[in-house]
Amino acid sequence: MTNIPTLAIIGAGPAGLMAAERVSAAANAAGWRVDLYDRMPSVARKFLMAGRGGLNLTHSEPFDRFVTRYGKRAQVLRPVLEAFSTRDLRAWADGLAADTFVGTSGRVFPKAMKASPLLRAWLRRLEAQGVRLHTRHDWRGWEGDALVFAHGDDTVRVTPDATLLALGGASWPKLGADGGWVDLLKARGVEVAPFQPANVGFHVGWSGLFADKFAGEALKNIAVKFGGREVKGELMLTRAGLEGGAIYALSAALRDAIHKDGHADLVIDLRPDLTADQAINKLKRASPKDSQSNRLRKALNLSPAAIALIHEKPGPDLKSVTVRLTAAQGLDRAISSAGGIRFESLTPDFELKALPGVYAVGEMLDWEAPTGGYLLQACFSTAVAASRAITGK
Repeated sequence: MTNIPTLAIIGAGPAGLMAAERVSAAANAAGWRVDLYDRMPSVARKFLMAGRGGLNLTHSEPFDRFVTRYGKRAQVLRPVLEAFSTRDLRAWADGLAADTFVGTSGRVFPKAMKASPLLRAWLRRLEAQGVRLHTRHDWRGWEGDALVFAHGDDTVRVTPDATLLALGGASWPKLGADGGWVDLLKARGVEVAPFQPANVGFHVGWSGLFADKFAGEALKNIAVKFGGREVKGELMLTRAGLEGGAIYALSAALRDAIHKDGHADLVIDLRPDLTADQAINKLKRASPKDSQSNRLRKALNLSPAAIALIHEKPGPDLKSVTVRLTAAQGLDRAISSAGGIRFESLTPDFELKALPGVYAVGEMLDWEAPTGGYLLQACFSTAVAASRAITGK
């Protein structure tokens, strides 16, 4: 009787679940048995958290533009993003009755606008395919060839034929991804870049009066500019500084500038639909009897928070402000993280060069991308690529 090869997947987030599905689906042809381990009492906690505000699975923009969102890692990720594309991801999700649609921003969502229905259907599929789930198994490394897990008061040792690591980065540690695996891999000769916050807010030195009055207010339909790039969207004023999708899209460049220069000066255009001259002409037509705040409100249709921001941080023209960012918020506040296993430590199939038979995928690799569906897409695509290498399918 032929022994059935086993795959141990450590980490039951989106990348781990996708790898489990792909390898177990090939079981009849390739004969793999899949065991999925996670240290938390339930799976995909960060995935569920991401879905609370509308699960953004991927993005519909043309591929050549899509791939640029991965910055320095665009070229190394291009082949896997092509092999399991945004269209493939939508087809997969729709196969689980997600009924995906494209929003006005080009982002792709399931009809339910949350992760839980998709996750329930996904787990039913994995169970039907024979995937064995082991929760509350905290991976502690290796003893010889055996993987070692702490499970309550017990120590569990397993010796699979292949191992796939999908342990996530270091953001939102309360949900399971805390980067605790770094020392285990570095001790085995794997190169790991230090973690940094990505898709994160930044600190600004607001006056006490401004922070007290406007923390929690949103700036809508604005544009932010830095380093020759402009991003339109929304910002949230916080007591500490600024958060929101528009600044997240520039967070890598802003973070690197602060590391180099000690600060980054961000321009916020409060009416990007108007040129500076158009804004001036509108203000000239306002009543001279009105205060400047009233002229800004009536002529430019600015909110009280936007008007206060103009007074707080004057900028290059009457509709813009310049805000000095002094530091990124920490990993515990970041949506995702930069850093992780360097691609130089991986084969093109995502196998660790220092550990033959061990693969790594998802956010634990050294790449970053803005919000907008790019994060999940790369997690899924790298998992599919490694699964194909393991099964030969």
